[in-house]
Order: sequence, then structure tokens, then C-alpha cells
Amino acid sequence: MPTDDNRTGRIELKYRINYFHYLKVRNAITPYMKKDRYTLLAAGKGYLVRSLYFDTYSYRAYHEKMSGDSDRIKFRLRCYSDVLNEQSIIKAELKVRKANIVEKHSTLITADQYLHFIKRRDWPEHNNPILNEFERCLHLKDLNPKVLIEYEREGYESRCKDSVRITFDHRVRSAQAAALFPGHVFFKVHHIKEVVLEIKFQDKLPHWLIQLVQSHGLKIIANSKFTQGIQVGRNDLIHPDGVVVVR
Repeated sequence: MPTDDNRTGRIELKYRINYFHYLKVRNAITPYMKKDRYTLLAAGKGYLVRSLYFDTYSYRAYHEKMSGDSDRIKFRLRCYSDVLNEQSIIKAELKVRKANIVEKHSTLITADQYLHFIKRRDWPEHNNPILNEFERCLHLKDLNPKVLIEYEREGYESRCKDSVRITFDHRVRSAQAAALFPGHVFFKVHHIKEVVLEIKFQDKLPHWLIQLVQSHGLKIIANSKFTQGIQVGRNDLIHPDGVVVVR
């Protein structure tokens, strides 16, 4: 089960690159990074990541992101398969951003807990603070499932055992859905010929990685899969300043 989540906080740098550029960057990191165990076990280029994001009726989380609010929180359910069974790995997650620092709080839930929550909008009896906060905010803000995002993730970890993690997300796509495992769903790919590169770290970037970013001309972009997914499914949404920007 992928375990790139943490509570201590980290910085995330995001880039969108074409496939040829992806090949060059992937080769350049090889002396310093190695594929994580989940990527090695994956049948294809990477392992599947599927997330169901929640928002209010008025898309408050979406507009907070588009407005660049420094303090915000996302609620999502995440899994690593497109099939639900007793072995399914499912997590309830709160992704909190405070200025440039991102914290992810997550906890494992069972298939039965997931089904109960989707149907009843509450968790079966438990003693978990993350589930408590998820349920509290669900009712306080009247959150509902809005968009389903999935992609194949190719993950790398540092050979030096530091906090640096690099991921390449392939074929990022989204669909409007009210569940993690909808019966019939049509996904739309966000950027067909591009790969999303993310660099994640807790302390500071190593010198070799700073040089790599500079030498390859990587430019940081706002690249929220959540906002892109909302825009793909709801192109009628208009940002307060009159412009919708893909972030």
C-alpha cells in the first residue's frame, strides 16, 4: 500500500511536462532516486490512484483553491484499485494546506465502512479522530462527492534516505461521480500528451535536485487535479474574477 502520506508537513512542487521531457528528467534522477516498492510491483508504468473528492453545493473548496487562499482543506476517499472487494485498500483523507506547507492526515477504512459511509453519510462505530473530523465537516459544510480523479503513479524514493520523493502521474483523468466505484463512468483525460511531475520534501531540496530543476527549465505551476476535474465536468462554473484558469 502506498504510504507517501504524512502528518509532519511537507512542501510540494508541481510541474507539467511533455513525454519527451519526462524521459529526460526520469533518466536524470536515476543516480539519486529509485522506484518505490509499489511502482516496482505495478504491472504497467505505475500503480493506479483513484480519489473521490468532496465539496459543498456552491463548490466552496474549488473557489478557495482558485482564489489562492493560503489556508484550506480537502476531503477525499482514496483507493488503489478500480474494483471493490474485501481486499480493497481504502483511505479517508484530510489534506490541509497552511501557506506553503501541506499536511495529509489519513486512516484506513474497510470496504464495509466505505459502503456504510457512502449510503448513510456517517461512519460505523469507531474511535478514530480523522473519521470524526471527516464526518463533522461533512455535516457542518454539507459536503457531497463531486469528482472522481484517477491516474497511474510512478513513484521514486531517495537513495540517500532523505525526505525527498518524486512522482510522475500519467494519464490524469476525471469524471463526475458520487462513489469511488461507480457502475458506469466516463473519464476525460486532462492533458493527453503531458505528465504531472511532483517533487515533495520536508526540509530542503538537495543541491543535485536544484541543479536538475534549473538545467531542465522546470517551471512551477498550480496543478490541482481536483480543480481541473471540477472544470472538466462543470465548465459552467465561473471564477469570481470572470476567468477560469486550469490550475
